[in-house]
Formats: sequence, C-alpha cells, structure tokens
Amino acid sequence: MERFFGFDLGDAESAVSVLPKTGGKTPEVLSVRDAKSFITAYARLMSGELLIGEAACYSADAVERKIRFKSRFLTDAQSEKDIRSFAAGVLGQLYQDGNLIQNEDCCFYIGCPAGWDRNTRERYRFLFEKTGYPPVKVISESRAALVSACQSKHLQVGYDILSHPVLVVDIGSSTTDFAYIAGGKEVEIRSGGEVFLGGGIMDELLLEEGVRASKDEKKLRAVFKESEAWKNYCEFAARRLKEKYFSDEDYWRTSDCTQNVQVYYDTPIRLTLRINETIADRILNQGAPQLDGRSFREVFTQSLRDTRKNIDGELPELIFLTGGVSKLSHVADWCREVYPESVIITEIQPEFSVSRGLAWCGKIDEELRDFLKDLQNFIDSTTVERIVSEQIDGLYMRAVDTLTKPILENAVEPVVNRWRDGDIERLADIDPELQKEIAAYLRTEEARKCLVEPVAAWLKTLAFVLEEYTVPICVKHNVPYRALSLSSYLAISEIDIHLDTKNFFQIEQITWLIDAIISILVGLLCGGSGIAIISTGLPGIVTGAVVSLLVLFLGKNRMQNALLQAKIPGPVRKLFPKRYFDTHIQEITDDVRANFYESLEKEKNAEISDRLVDEISQQIEDCLTKMAKVVEIPLG
Repeated sequence: MERFFGFDLGDAESAVSVLPKTGGKTPEVLSVRDAKSFITAYARLMSGELLIGEAACYSADAVERKIRFKSRFLTDAQSEKDIRSFAAGVLGQLYQDGNLIQNEDCCFYIGCPAGWDRNTRERYRFLFEKTGYPPVKVISESRAALVSACQSKHLQVGYDILSHPVLVVDIGSSTTDFAYIAGGKEVEIRSGGEVFLGGGIMDELLLEEGVRASKDEKKLRAVFKESEAWKNYCEFAARRLKEKYFSDEDYWRTSDCTQNVQVYYDTPIRLTLRINETIADRILNQGAPQLDGRSFREVFTQSLRDTRKNIDGELPELIFLTGGVSKLSHVADWCREVYPESVIITEIQPEFSVSRGLAWCGKIDEELRDFLKDLQNFIDSTTVERIVSEQIDGLYMRAVDTLTKPILENAVEPVVNRWRDGDIERLADIDPELQKEIAAYLRTEEARKCLVEPVAAWLKTLAFVLEEYTVPICVKHNVPYRALSLSSYLAISEIDIHLDTKNFFQIEQITWLIDAIISILVGLLCGGSGIAIISTGLPGIVTGAVVSLLVLFLGKNRMQNALLQAKIPGPVRKLFPKRYFDTHIQEITDDVRANFYESLEKEKNAEISDRLVDEISQQIEDCLTKMAKVVEIPLG
C-alpha cells in the first residue's frame, strides 16, 4: 500500500486522515467540505443532490436530513442505510477534492467502538465495501487513540506505554468507550466496551432547557414531533453552543452564552439557546430521563468504578482521555476521584486523535507484516537450534555447580552415616544406596528450587547471544530493539520461587526444563558413577593399623577391593567420629564436581540432549513470535 487513510466516523463529528508509506511522519487531517472535523450528517435535496457535513444541517432545500445515526447501528436497521449514504458522500468528496485517486494502491482503516464483536465489525466493514471504498479494515477506536498517543511526540509516552497498564476512555457523542490495555494488548473487562453515554445527551438536555424556557414551547414541540430534520438542526446548534461554553468556562462564568435559532416551518419561530454555570451544572449533575433518572456525572463515574472493580490485573498507571467531551475539565476530575493513583492525559486535539491513529495503524500494520516476515525467516532457519546446542553444556555445568554440594549434604552424607552406624554392612553396598538416595533427593522440591536461578541465568546468557540476530531485524524496521529482547524478560530478580518468568517460558515449560535436567543427572549419577563420590577419599576413611596390615598382605589394589567387600566391625566404624565424615565431605566437593563434569562429557545421552535443544528452541521461537505481536498494539 502506498497510502493509508484513517476514517473516524463518529456519531456527532467525523474526520479523515492520510499517511503515505514513505515521506510522511505524521498523518495529515484532510478537509472535507472545508472542515477538518465535519458534522456526521447528510441531507438529500429536492434535486437529488447529496450534502454532507455542516451544509447538510443548514440547507433549507433538504427533503431528508439525518444526524447521529451511527449510535443506532446495533438497534436500528435504518441506520445502515444512513451510514452508507453518509459514507458515500464522504467518498465522493474525497475524489472530488483530489484527496483520493481512482484505483490507487491504498486502504482505509475505519474505527468502531471497542465493545463491538467480530460479527458486528464485519457487518460494519461490509457497508463500506458495498459503498465502493478501497480495501477496508475495522479496528477499535480506543486502540487507534492509544496508537496516536504513542506516536505523538508532545505526549512524551512513546513505546514504554505498551509495557504499562493503560485505561483508554473515549467519550464520543453517543457512547463512552473503555479499553484496558496491558503490555500493549487489549484485555477484556466486563464493564468495557460501549456505555451509552456521550456528548449527544448534553446536546439534548441543553436543547430541552431552551425549549422549556421558550414562550413558543408548544409550537416547537409540535415542529420537532413532525420534522426530525428541524429537531436535528436545533440539536446541532445546541452542540455548537455547548462546545463554545465548555471550551472557556472561566470566561462564561459571569455571563450567559447564547445563540438564537430561527425555525422556519409553518410559521417562523425563534428559539434562544442559553447556557451558564447554573445550566451547565444541571446538565452534568441532575438526573435525566435519557439516563433513567441518573445524572451524566453519576453514570460516568459509576462506569469508571465498574472498570476498576473488574480489572483482574494491575490498576492502570495511565488514563488516556480522548473524544470531544474529554476537553471538559470535569472529566479529568471525575477520573481522579475513581483512579487517584493514575496519571491523566488528555489529547491536545482529541477530535483528530482517532483518525490519525487509524492512519498510523494502517502504516504500522504494513510495517509489522514486513517485520514479521523477516522474523519468521530467522525462526525458520536453524540459528536458534544451533545457538542452544552450542550452549547446552553450559546448562548442564550450571546444574552440576548448583547441585553438587546439596547432593553431598542431603544424599551422600546420610548414606555414609548409615554405614558408620551399621545400617549398611559393606562399603560396596553404599553404591546402590547412593543411587537411590541421589535420585530421591533430585526429585524433591528443594532440588528443583535450587535449579530455578541457574536455569534462569543460563536462559539470560542464551538471550544475549540471540540478540546478536534479533537486534538487526528490529533496527531494519525501526522497531525498538527491546521488542525482541529476550533478556528484558529474564531479569533474575523477576523470577521468584514460583517460577514466574515474565511470559518467556510458561510455568509448565520451565518446570519441564528443570525436570529434564534432573532426569539427566539421575541417569548419570545413579548409573554406576555414584561410587566416585567417595572413592577419591577412600584411603583416608579407614586409617591406621587396619590399612597398614591390609596393604602389607594384599597390596593396595587388592586391599581396596577386599575392603569394599569386608564387613568392618561396628566398633571399628565408630572409631571415626561423625565430624570427620562431615569435614571429609567438604574436602572432596571439588573432586566430586570434577567427576560429575567428566561423567557429563562421556556419558550424557545424545537423544535426551537433542530433545532438550529442540524443546528449548521451540519455546524461544514461540516467545519471539508472541513478543513481535506486541511491537505495537494488536490491530485485529
């Protein structure tokens, strides 16, 4: 694609932005009917001409006039026709102004409320396809707003926003949209999605204030009952007046903000719309029939409390406000009431944040496809398997270094003490007992816990080697190198005894890795090598006259074999105090470790090692794929 269009079709106002694949760093907001933020309205004239935007609201020749139809998409089949009519008008205007060229290589990203499910989004997408739009993708407006925040330099949030929990609050004309995003991925919350609360309700309440105060109240109500077009026209005027007041509340604190509207139906009627501090307070804080008797503030804050109650993960560190109503200072205050620990950020031009974010999403999606293609080529190569294979001996060595002393203390020393106490008759019987005790100890939770840190440290070392290959992929596609930095997921301080590895290896996967290492050690140490633990220091175990006589009569080699088979009397065994064995165990630790190393080198099972390499490589490749999916906020 050469260009990416973002179309934020709102219930009250809409905007279209465009971002070229090359040469453009910031989406350009296009003017449609001479307005960058244009009214979501269309009108058909007696001549059959289709008008959109503000002209549709004011035209006296309109035989049909519609506004605020998107909010009815889920409940009113007529809204599909209205959306198509308006979308067709926008498309035609883009072609007419030269902002869109027939058959060019482009696509449209169109926003929708986060609460719409997959089927609803597809139905919505199909409307634009039938209207003649270039390829269309429908994504969440909340995600688009957050992408806009990530890309907007003035917000100073950047890529790190994706590693922290964020609540996006998009306050539109008809709905308020809540999206909880953790680690760059949208997480469902039961109170998330659409809440039927938006600036349009304020417009209705402000219009009602004006009608109720008018001396022509009955005439106005009769006109509105018969003519939806005139009612929509007056609501539009109320919207403009509301925006004028709330854009500078301090200025209007001492005077009324008013607008006169001439209604031409059977007879001319003058309607005066007025807003001041008292009326604004009623609009925000008094119960309204549109909200089942609750106030705007009450519904909004309760919705916020619902999100807080139903968030399973960490509470949001940042609340990002977007949508036209987010300009109201009251909104940030209400958010602070419910989330006092969160930082509140409001987009400088919230009316354009979604359309810009949508255009950015198109370009990001394209870049992400190229990025994922290069990553997949790396995964499909044998590089990961080769690196793991080259490093696998280091994993074994770390395990041996960690477990040698605990094995001696928890398996060998108790067996030798049993021989000293007479529970084991001959030294030769120690070997099979050692095999059983070492195997039993290695399968204890204590031994498994001992391996957590060395395994994590080995994985971290492996991660640094892999980054020599992943960092260049990130650099090529202007992706922060941490996007594929396995080491950033493997800080040992973040790996506790519950094996929480920050999504690198799932608990059962790192557990399998530890169990596999233990199985290998059991096979090596309990298959005949166990006697090496004590053989290094055997001449020192039985000393004095006994050894002297045996050496004299049998010779050293035959003495050792005979001694192993001999039933040494209990009193002789007691000649050697327990502390002697304790000291001796400490002295031979290095020799035992060296014997373990030698056993690993000579006897390790190639089939088990190959399986270990394959499993670890697969988990790393899966991890890289998952990490790549949150380089930017998921777009689907």
